[in-house]
Amino acid sequence: MDIIPKIWENEYVKTAIMVILLIAVVFGFWYGSQLALNTQYPALAVASGSMCKIEHMYCDGWSHPFSRTLHVGDLIIVQGVDPKEIKAAPEPYGDIIVFHQPLSGNDLIVHRAIANQTIDGEICFTTKGDGNTGSDSVPVPGDQVVGKVILRIPWIGHIALFLHNSSGIFIIIILIV
Repeated sequence: MDIIPKIWENEYVKTAIMVILLIAVVFGFWYGSQLALNTQYPALAVASGSMCKIEHMYCDGWSHPFSRTLHVGDLIIVQGVDPKEIKAAPEPYGDIIVFHQPLSGNDLIVHRAIANQTIDGEICFTTKGDGNTGSDSVPVPGDQVVGKVILRIPWIGHIALFLHNSSGIFIIIILIV
């Protein structure tokens, strides 16, 4: 009976329990967000400036964080929706959607749905980045849509973008050790 109090007093055991609890909270939050928002990708970092309309400037959001556009480094919250519920209209009225690139299927793209049409019984969207001069050349089938953007949080996505390069991962490993 004296074993449990002795084990609990051990600092290694306390540290291991705290690490396990931290991991459980992070994974619980991630999978809970997926369930609550009905999408596999509930939070994403904006990695390209295709949605930015600020001319002659790099679209990082530091000089104009609250303008009505998406900047590189923004964190976006995505909600899965039925393609029939997506409002397709010219900027600024159409919904900003996240979809798998029609040609590659793996890359995620964030553009505005500016028009929709039915092709072979399936709804398809014409999309356009707000900062691009023309619409995308290939229509996006409804089954390729991950969801629509419901919230934008400036700057926080820079952390995720930093972790995607090799130096970011190296620094995190050093901090953990």
